[in-house]
Amino acid sequence: MIAYFDCFSGISGDMTLGALVDAGASVDELVAVVAALGLQSEVDIEIRHEQRGHLGGTRVLIQVREGRARTLPQLIDLVKGAELPDSVASSSIRALSAIGKAESAIHGVAPADVHLHELSGCDTIVDLVGAFSLMHSLGVTSVHASPLPAPRGWHGDLPLPAPAALRLMALAGAAVEPATGDLELVTPTGAAFLLAADAVFTRPTLKLERVGYGIGSRNQPGNALAVWLGSDLAQPVGSDVTVLETNLDDMAPTMLAALCEDLMKAGALDVSVVAALMKKGRPGHTLTILAEPDDADRLGRLLLLSSSTLGVRVSHRVRMVAGRRFITVQTPWGGASVKLKEMDGQVVDLAAEYEDCRRLAIEHGVGLKKVIRVVEEIGWRQVNES
Repeated sequence: MIAYFDCFSGISGDMTLGALVDAGASVDELVAVVAALGLQSEVDIEIRHEQRGHLGGTRVLIQVREGRARTLPQLIDLVKGAELPDSVASSSIRALSAIGKAESAIHGVAPADVHLHELSGCDTIVDLVGAFSLMHSLGVTSVHASPLPAPRGWHGDLPLPAPAALRLMALAGAAVEPATGDLELVTPTGAAFLLAADAVFTRPTLKLERVGYGIGSRNQPGNALAVWLGSDLAQPVGSDVTVLETNLDDMAPTMLAALCEDLMKAGALDVSVVAALMKKGRPGHTLTILAEPDDADRLGRLLLLSSSTLGVRVSHRVRMVAGRRFITVQTPWGGASVKLKEMDGQVVDLAAEYEDCRRLAIEHGVGLKKVIRVVEEIGWRQVNES
């Protein structure tokens, strides 16, 4: 899934959240982010439908109660300590680190001493972690953006674009275009999001599937951010993959299981093992790895080093894949992730995430089969209502 952010009126953290929610991401993901960061006592989330002239969309308000001021390292520690997908955590940390670098250059202090005083940093961290979580749930794998508007003038005692945002725009390699007025259109949080998302500042060729509008705080016609979601028409239907395969007849089952786990952690797309009858009538196994072509050599070397095999067969294939994304559903026992299978922009199947269901079953003494059934029923209901 490609996300294209059309920044005709700039970009900020809350506008990004609003656009993604308006495009179909679940608000439950934002609630789960606040809980994962341990900020329930400091942060409330409010969702509204608002108009800016003839343009309507979703406004997300991150309302912060009084809380202690935090340095950037303390905010980063919150992300590190939260249970988040690796891609969400790493992108959020990269964005926060970039803000620290920009602010320290402007104020002449070390990045470790930078504070986000306005709202104790809570709004910034929820904006960033929330945005990357919503993109993860939508299955977004690449981000594009329009040129960013750069007005020339003053906003209070700050030149425009604001110094921190301008430094982050430069770090992101952003395309910019002149804009009129004396308003701050691109915030540091918005610029840091595009930087950490590795945004490409061109409009992509895509099959358009969804559109969302995130409403900004100024009550001014057109004050919104658009996100276009779709699949890449510039790419073929299939994608190239490399298949690595070997026969094993002298590895202990426990060692073989550990090898499969290590290969998945090392970046394999999939690992499978099937029983086979080897030479001399020995029972054994055929291990097959599905890998991105760029990862094939590294995974092949790992297989040679970590197993008893003396050789690996390599072949190149084309695979066709269905779209996938994740949503979070709330059950009587707590939240659980559900993986959606999509074709032509429609959900055709879903499956509850086993580890989440297993955890809820153990914690609440409920049968695993019942938890899976309830999670999937709620998942279908949430899909049909969206």
